[in-house]
Amino acid sequence: MRRKKKKGETAVCPQIHPRVTIPRYMLIRKINLQEVYVARRGETNYASSCYSARTSPKLESMIPASYNVRDLTIRPATVLAPMAGVTDTLFRRVIRGLGGCGLLMTEFTSSEGITRSAKKTLRYLYFQEDEHPITAQLFGASPEVMGEAARMVEDLGYDAVDINLGCPAKKVVKCGGSGLLRDMPLLEQIFRGVRAAVKIPLTIKLRAGWDENSIVAVDVAKLAESVGVEAIAVHPRTRMQGYAGQADWNIIAAVKQAVRIPVIGNGDINTPEDAERMVQQTGCDAVMIGRAAATNPWIFPQMQQYAATGRYDTPSDIDRHQLLSGYYREINAANQPDAVGKMKQFACWFSHGVGNGGELRRNVHAARTPSEVLESVERFFEHRAGVLGVDPGSVGVARNEDPAHGPSRPLGVEATVRT
Repeated sequence: MRRKKKKGETAVCPQIHPRVTIPRYMLIRKINLQEVYVARRGETNYASSCYSARTSPKLESMIPASYNVRDLTIRPATVLAPMAGVTDTLFRRVIRGLGGCGLLMTEFTSSEGITRSAKKTLRYLYFQEDEHPITAQLFGASPEVMGEAARMVEDLGYDAVDINLGCPAKKVVKCGGSGLLRDMPLLEQIFRGVRAAVKIPLTIKLRAGWDENSIVAVDVAKLAESVGVEAIAVHPRTRMQGYAGQADWNIIAAVKQAVRIPVIGNGDINTPEDAERMVQQTGCDAVMIGRAAATNPWIFPQMQQYAATGRYDTPSDIDRHQLLSGYYREINAANQPDAVGKMKQFACWFSHGVGNGGELRRNVHAARTPSEVLESVERFFEHRAGVLGVDPGSVGVARNEDPAHGPSRPLGVEATVRT
């Protein structure tokens, strides 16, 4: 597995990974140095309108226009958080297609599985060339194994490697994740081992600490910077909190004041307004979105639109239908063994923004095969379009939403809004 990628070759050996059919985007022109892409018609159902990412003075005051991890520039300064069972290549490309996300990250991946060339583990590292910039996130507790896994990730063509110090799951804590926050000497060995193993940028994502009596985020950040870690993402909850309670953004601010490398804020960002408040309150260099991106994949372009105009579009039923249907078709085409489970999981999150979403969830959960899931989605939206008096094949209309004063003049957009 450890070999250099040849020119013109895909990022990972195709025989190791499931076949995927993914839409391609063409660069059609540049406007004010910003690239404008359009999906080739007939290749996708979930993102066929143009999106222009323009930078305004307000954008820089809300969310930094970009940040650098050594020579790697992330623009805009927004990151899709690694999420187990969610951020595979299909979901990452949905987010990339909608626009507004500067950096993608893989699901956290076992360093032991990588070094043993376990087929299931290697599948997590599959990515396509248009996902750049992209970071591979690893977890483990052996400095030697973590270093070897990081070298293999570098050979696959990733732009950076990240060490997971945040996962609270019991099976991960036993061999890495947030469990390492209790062992600073071992943590230093892992940092040094991985840093010595790769030339690409090295970053970490950590929690505040193990529990409220051991808040170590600042200490870990200082240690990481001293041995060559080049950016830090902070989720300011403890391992014992899991995802309960409120994220303490003061911890992000404390880390930012303690180090000179970029600090990425994560936790309790559910809307563009939340992202704005985090940057203002913590001074962080970028924001990372996790669970909110699973329930609202449009949050990244919404942040850009809100930064530029003070308002943002919300997707219509047709937009949601086309994204959900398109995403499910890609899952089905990839022949993944967990396809039905992934579809049901996503329906649970995504349908909370859909009118009468409970019915959609019930229909999806009653399905037993990917094709049955697709049929239930199509029936639901066709029925809903009939109730609302909307042509199911028509162009979607997004609401131009002013957070303070509600919707204003509707904006006509094609298929999925890429605001």
